[in-house]
Amino acid sequence: MRTSFLALMATLFLAAGCSEPPKTSTPARGPTTPATGSPLTASGKMRIALLLPLSGQAAPIGQSLQQAAEMALFDTGANELALSAYDSGDDTTTAVEAYRKARAGGAALVLGPLFGTSATALAPLVAQAGANVVSFSNDEQAASRGVFIMGIAAPPQVRRVVDHAVDAGIKRFATFAPQTPYGEQMARTLESHVAVRGGTVVAAELYDANSYDLMPSARRLASETQAKAGDGKLAILVPVAPPRVSSVLAALMAAGIEKDAVQLIGTGVWDVQGIGTDTLLRGAWYAAPDPARRADFERRFTSTYGRPPHRLATLAYDGVALAGHLARLKPGGDFSAEAITNPTGWSGVDGIFRFLPDGRSERALAVIEIQAARNVVVSPAPGAFTARPVN
Repeated sequence: MRTSFLALMATLFLAAGCSEPPKTSTPARGPTTPATGSPLTASGKMRIALLLPLSGQAAPIGQSLQQAAEMALFDTGANELALSAYDSGDDTTTAVEAYRKARAGGAALVLGPLFGTSATALAPLVAQAGANVVSFSNDEQAASRGVFIMGIAAPPQVRRVVDHAVDAGIKRFATFAPQTPYGEQMARTLESHVAVRGGTVVAAELYDANSYDLMPSARRLASETQAKAGDGKLAILVPVAPPRVSSVLAALMAAGIEKDAVQLIGTGVWDVQGIGTDTLLRGAWYAAPDPARRADFERRFTSTYGRPPHRLATLAYDGVALAGHLARLKPGGDFSAEAITNPTGWSGVDGIFRFLPDGRSERALAVIEIQAARNVVVSPAPGAFTARPVN
């Protein structure tokens, strides 16, 4: 998420300017390696840094993540850790400065930042023998060696729900998505994975994300799917978050798509409270962590802090639990990339997860069906990983 922080609302793109740098008689200087302090406190605890947006528009999210991290420290009995929070703000400059301060303070591992652009900005510093970063971003494009992306990325969600649809006998697929980097990425992911699973994408329509008139695009999708009609149900991927998804689905139905004749599938942007109040979404499938595992965390957080946690708070909780595991691997801890990328993976509130050497992460996701009163898991998350990463 270059400007977004969640599989729920991600926009995954890079803004790159192309201009010729001014000529100079001295070579341009790259980022300098931050000064580092001792990774151990006076009492022998390992220093772990939290890079969170404690100022700016995302400050409420940062506060929720910080509280979840503190809760994890007590819940897991991670007496080996000393947490220090640094404000990574809303921009890359603040995040880089926060990382430098954390390293100067001796941080052995950095948890955060939240934004993909900030995680990308830290990569050169990490490459210069800096502390590894476990970012809370879900933007796979921000991943690199030493910068691990812990957020729940959207492409694996599409692959998981496609797998379930194919296993249920569905072979025909279509996409109706906004013409944004996120929507385009979801359409590409569907097309490539459906081909792997032996299915067919019969139509893909990207509508103008800024337009209120969706009927022309909806009619084109309806026309294409009807022209390529076949046996069995058609699954339509609609990676659109509420409340916008209501008008999107209404346009599809008005264009002639019969709700009972198709299977709606989506991403984790549907993993929100009250999604079943939209009758058009009832019966739809999406992939996300099993909500039953998260329910206990949410109850305890609310009891402790007097308000429910932000949906991303589980990332900070699981990040601190991970740091505790790494601290206990050997005397002085092991926060190396080799330890972080243990192929067996790690268990957390959001289920099991593991990191890949290129910085991406793999998660065991459930497939969830939207119903009126509560959502129901129709395909449980796997309890263990396959031998080879599937991302």
